[in-house]
Amino acid sequence: MLLVRGDGRVLLVHPGGPFWARKDAGAWSIPKGELDDDGDDPRECARREFEEELGSAAPSELIDLGTVRQKNGKEVRAFLAHGELDTSAVVSNTFTLEWPPRSGRLQEFPEIDRAEWFDVDVAREKLNPAQAAFLDRLP
Repeated sequence: MLLVRGDGRVLLVHPGGPFWARKDAGAWSIPKGELDDDGDDPRECARREFEEELGSAAPSELIDLGTVRQKNGKEVRAFLAHGELDTSAVVSNTFTLEWPPRSGRLQEFPEIDRAEWFDVDVAREKLNPAQAAFLDRLP
């Protein structure tokens, strides 16, 4: 979900976990997730994933921005919403990963480690390159 606030800035999230810790340009994303199954409603999925990743209820009105295909082949669908979010209050869900690799030690990491508001030009540099196309689709 691409959240835009009144001043035109957009909300992006930085993925959590050790792989992404030192990555910045091209590493950020819109809050997103995967459909549970073929019958999952994309709008409801967007709302659910927004809440899981940010710990805050998603706006109710969503405008479909279509899809893009990322370099890894994953198709991402985005919805535009207008609203505000206090990034200092973000609480993300977590995932389990064996870290360090082949150590046998499982650790919990936040799915996103931070969220920030960016002007569109800066967001274009921060975003996964395929997702930057969503910025071109903003009304």
